[in-house]
Amino acid sequence: MNIKKLIGDKAFYKMTFTVAIPIMLQNFITNLVNMLDNLMVGSVGTEQMTGVSVVNQLVFIFNLAVFGAISGVGIFTAQFYGKKDNDGIRHTLRYKIYICIVLFLIGLGIFLLFNENLISLFLHENGDGVDIAATMGYAKEYLMIILIGLLPFAIANAFAGTLRETGDTFTPMMTGLIAVVVNCVFNYLLIFDKLGLHAIAGVKGAAVATVLSRYVECIILIAYAVHNRKTKFPYVRYLFDSFRVPKDLTVSVTKKALPIFCNEVLWSTGMSLLSVAYSLHGPMVVAGYSIASTINNLFMIAFLSMGSSIGIIAGKLLGAEKHKEAVDAVNKLIVFSLLLSIVMGILLFTVGSLIPSLYSETDPAAKELAVYFIRVFSCVMWMDSIANAAYFTLRSGGKTFITFLFDSGALWVLSVPCAFLLYYLGLSIYWVFPIVQAINIVKVVLGLTLVLKKVWVRTLI
Repeated sequence: MNIKKLIGDKAFYKMTFTVAIPIMLQNFITNLVNMLDNLMVGSVGTEQMTGVSVVNQLVFIFNLAVFGAISGVGIFTAQFYGKKDNDGIRHTLRYKIYICIVLFLIGLGIFLLFNENLISLFLHENGDGVDIAATMGYAKEYLMIILIGLLPFAIANAFAGTLRETGDTFTPMMTGLIAVVVNCVFNYLLIFDKLGLHAIAGVKGAAVATVLSRYVECIILIAYAVHNRKTKFPYVRYLFDSFRVPKDLTVSVTKKALPIFCNEVLWSTGMSLLSVAYSLHGPMVVAGYSIASTINNLFMIAFLSMGSSIGIIAGKLLGAEKHKEAVDAVNKLIVFSLLLSIVMGILLFTVGSLIPSLYSETDPAAKELAVYFIRVFSCVMWMDSIANAAYFTLRSGGKTFITFLFDSGALWVLSVPCAFLLYYLGLSIYWVFPIVQAINIVKVVLGLTLVLKKVWVRTLI
């Protein structure tokens, strides 16, 4: 392949950055605040941070379920946008809202009925000084409050996803910025009891701040979209006048969205099981992994945002039946994403490994593990970048069952069994963690093969 064909011109990168930068900024701000939250909770104590980390692993499954359902529908939204079909976009947005309500009710029921059983999966005595009973108490306190914010989180994502898929990445970025500022400010005020509200200090304060920020984001997004329905967002007009979604579209969307939804649920569950496997090595590993993952997420935003951009750009071109242009754009975007991940991996290795020292009240053993995990993450970031770009490329053309096998299949068949097997074989976490991370090379090879074969190049609507 001609190398020059993998490098875009000025106009191409201007178009790419128009889509990607708002997503990057929003993700950066969100993950930066998540890191600050983690620091603030970690400064209260190791048990508090571990409890919050465990709950976030569980809520992560719900969040990814919402993301998967909305993203699956979003394939059609992007292609309707390419055809300038506002009725189609309106129907997909309604479908997203219905799905969000259903997922909220299911998630609420599961967390209320099985909260202690689920939390206990991550907590194992290992003689390293962490109070398991206290950690369980903090986790339950945090979870019971976080549940109040699940519905506004889901609805906000439905609207934000639709805005992005129809070309407006700026508004979700700004509402996300407002939400994270609210979260950060109230985290500080409530966690450290600066308002004199003793009953909700500590982990309860962290949960209240998170819930408040989610309501703020949801209300602003809906209000802005409705206010501009006659100009910027014509598909929002008449959105609430009817509950109808055409039967044929419902069937088509469900067929394509269901594998993505299942993939996100299985992938997030698999990632949580990986955390369970790591937690068998002791609570210090849970705390160290929480710190490392939070910092790693901050450095991953560049290529993760590029993945979302690939889905939006490729989906629009496929919807307009510009197949050759879609292939050309995807090839250039994958290369660009890879280069970004290499740069960010180097920064993570050098700069990111210094951040755990800021966790003043966290046990030194947990901080030492965090530094090790961060350095492993930095070495495999290029693999995650290629796999992520391939996933969004395949999804843009409706190859949702293939992405399901590609993403969740590798995790459940290879990574999760390997993590448990290596633990029971007696290997330490210092061997288990890098081996499990290196398994992603399988996804790199498979993803690139499928992308280069162009199995994803087709118009759905």
